[in-house]
Amino acid sequence: MAHSVGKESFAALTLGALGVVYGDIGTSPLYTMKEIFSPATGIPLDSQHLIGAVSVIFWGLMLVVTLKYVLLILRADNRGEGGIMALTALAAHAAGSTPHKRTALLLLGVLGASLFYGDSVITPAISVLSAVEGLEVVTPAFKPYVLPLCAAVLIGLFAMQRFGTHVVGKLFGPVILLWFAVLGFTGLTEIAQQPAILAALNPLNGLAFLAAQGWHILVAVGAIVLAFTGAEALYADMGHFGKRPIQIAWAGLVLPALAIQYMGQGALLLRDPSALDNPFYRMFPTFWLLPAVALATAATVIASQAVISGAYSMTKQAIQLGLLPRMQVHFTSAKEAGQIYLPGVNWLLLIAVLCAVFGFGSSSAMAAAYGIAVTVTMLITTLLTYFVVRNGWRYPLPVAIGATAFFVALDLLLLVSCSIKLFQGGWFPLVLGAGIFVVMATWRRGRELLIDSIRHDDPELLPFVTALSQDSVHRVPRTAVYAVANPGTVPQALLHNLKHNQVLHERNVILTVVFHEVPWIPFAERVQVEPLVEGFWRVQVNYGFKNTPDIPKALELCKSHGLSINLFETSYFLSREIVVPGKGSGMAWWRETLFAVMSRNAGSVAGFFRLPNNCVVELGTRVQI
Repeated sequence: MAHSVGKESFAALTLGALGVVYGDIGTSPLYTMKEIFSPATGIPLDSQHLIGAVSVIFWGLMLVVTLKYVLLILRADNRGEGGIMALTALAAHAAGSTPHKRTALLLLGVLGASLFYGDSVITPAISVLSAVEGLEVVTPAFKPYVLPLCAAVLIGLFAMQRFGTHVVGKLFGPVILLWFAVLGFTGLTEIAQQPAILAALNPLNGLAFLAAQGWHILVAVGAIVLAFTGAEALYADMGHFGKRPIQIAWAGLVLPALAIQYMGQGALLLRDPSALDNPFYRMFPTFWLLPAVALATAATVIASQAVISGAYSMTKQAIQLGLLPRMQVHFTSAKEAGQIYLPGVNWLLLIAVLCAVFGFGSSSAMAAAYGIAVTVTMLITTLLTYFVVRNGWRYPLPVAIGATAFFVALDLLLLVSCSIKLFQGGWFPLVLGAGIFVVMATWRRGRELLIDSIRHDDPELLPFVTALSQDSVHRVPRTAVYAVANPGTVPQALLHNLKHNQVLHERNVILTVVFHEVPWIPFAERVQVEPLVEGFWRVQVNYGFKNTPDIPKALELCKSHGLSINLFETSYFLSREIVVPGKGSGMAWWRETLFAVMSRNAGSVAGFFRLPNNCVVELGTRVQI
């Protein structure tokens, strides 16, 4: 019976991986072939170039996705988790304790995370727009309605986010399963009519195609790279489904369906070059066009949902790693802690996506913006993986360098090819990513300066509480929890309490929350308790960047460490620092101002740590950095 349940669970995970992981790369056939042979690339639409281009796509899927991601990078799991943040933490740990090396790797990871947000904007825009453009194939009369309808679908998608994805998520797998089945079936139908396209399976045809392009190779590869966008999702979503379901789904269905579909589109263009205006939709009979548009729209919405959910998760991880200010986080499922909704991120993403849709106006125009951010992230992933392969897995140096050099060369070819479209729209995701990188770097540096300022100005904790325990200050019979960033100095809230209220609680807990560069911290390692003097304890609560902070629940764990806390008789004292930009040498004035603005608008500490509202006392203090 257990074996049967295990098989059912594995099948469910594999089906779920289809819906979430492969939605992005699975919808690339909507626009890739059209862009490769568009007038802008100047590639002739003849049998030699068609077979060569399809061959490059096929072998690109084998090298970039299968060899690099499915076989190599999926092995680099950080306690079961994947994604650029998890890989950065893993690489930094594997690289050793050299501060400069760790800082460089962290900055590299932050850059990759920043560019992910650019992808989170472009993916929903180009995917949904390319699906809705199928209406123009039904009849040109629909053309004026394409952009408004696309905007309506996107607004509806983002408006639904606050309800969570657990209800719609059950449909993701079956819909994408149907999508890949349709990709395979329509592709096979076309291949049967033009089997000459099967010559694309020969890698020599792909190499001949690339060699014949000369310097024009960059234009050709810049369009072909659209077939590989979405590969990062395989690694980013590993924690949700596990390595094996993702690998099985790729090898068993996704890769065959994509390969057959691209060959089918090539076969169609061999037979009917006029189908280039929209080769995907021209594979369907007229009476199947509207159902095809509906299915494609559903598939692109699912692909967009995966990227949007990824942006929420990435933001939560960045907050807990100290790279972004606290934001309001809603948990949309009582069972799944990973299902979250961040209103601020959601509406900023929607505004950016709508700007992309109306700014570019068509999927073809937007294709120039798509790829450059993705390929930079691919390159960063390769570089970070080197440290895991060499320092973590202890592979011989020639093997680690050889494998890394091969994939770096491949990634650089893709990146340089996309870079030639910089002024045609490639700047858009780069500007978004650069802005977010500045915000992340400023927030992290600002917090460091703030903690240094507090450490410099506030008295040392241990001598202060030792003197206080011998004083005759009036004590009240409750527990006070003082949340602090620096456990070595006296909390500002405690100083204010003594100065203005002239009372001290019988039990005082100096609480520090530490987020570690690992995804999960088990309950056995969640709290550390250190008795100081009578009536004072220092407690450190440890979380990974995937854990959900919950301070009252963590305090219950202190009982096993000799500190019993009655949560119904506990008050939480928080210090809220009002940052005042100074003229010091810490950061440029504009960055200090930016940090001060972010600090003032950061989300509530009480809400972030799930503190009961009726037990929180918040005291402000001005700090100059």
